Parts: sequence; structure tokens; C-alpha cells
Amino acid sequence: MNVARHTVEIDAPPDRVYALITDFPAYPGFVPNQSATTVLSHDGDAQWRVRFELSVARKLNYVLDLQGTPGERLEWRLVEGDMMKANEGRWILQPLPGGRTQATYELEVALKGFVPRSVSRLLIERTLPANMQAFKEEAERRG
Repeated sequence: MNVARHTVEIDAPPDRVYALITDFPAYPGFVPNQSATTVLSHDGDAQWRVRFELSVARKLNYVLDLQGTPGERLEWRLVEGDMMKANEGRWILQPLPGGRTQATYELEVALKGFVPRSVSRLLIERTLPANMQAFKEEAERRG
């Protein structure tokens, strides 16, 4: 299983960052390689089932169950995926002085079939910082 962790400081309060990370339909408009998202079900502002489609080397489809605590964290677990055996992770949002947020993204992924670990790790290490930067810029833009 590949594990990745990235932290970024965002010039927006945790509740605004949480609203952004749970605005799944907006992802294709600002998240690199995110070609589609479909909310399959949701319960208020704390539970969702979402289908994601990424266009990396090819299209990857997967469904996650997500559960959150508004303004604090969002966690997920893989339900099904065409190229993934596992996908678990979380956003952890910590308030900083001046209405800012320290956002940490943690991810554990295992792909199906034979994919060299170096290739899957490189994919995660390249995309995660770019995605975090996209969330930072979008949260600050929505300010």
C-alpha cells in the first residue's frame, strides 16, 4: 500500500475549507485530473457516497464513502474501484491564528493488478502536492 501525507496552510478558516472539500460537484472545475464527480447519496453535511472519475494515464473510476465533522475533518474509505483495491484517507483541518487553516491530507492507496510500486508512488507524490495547491487556491479565491 502506498502512503502519502501533505500539509498546506490556507488563508481561510476551517469551516470555509470544509465547505470546499465537501463541494464534490465543483471538483472538476479546479482539481487537476478530476474529470467528473457524482454524489450518489448524502446525509446532511457529514456523510456522502461519491463516484469520482480521474483522467491520469487513463480514466479511473471509484466510489468512496465519506464521513466528516464540519470544520474539523473528512475521512473516507473505498467502496469500489476499477483500478483500486484500497483507498483510505482523511483531511484534518486545524485552525491557525488570523482565520487561517492548516490542512493535512493523508492517503493510503493500493492499486489492482501489476503496477510497479515506484510508478504508483510517483503518481501519488506528483499529484498530491498539485491537488493540495488547487484546494488552497480555490479556498482563498472563494474568500
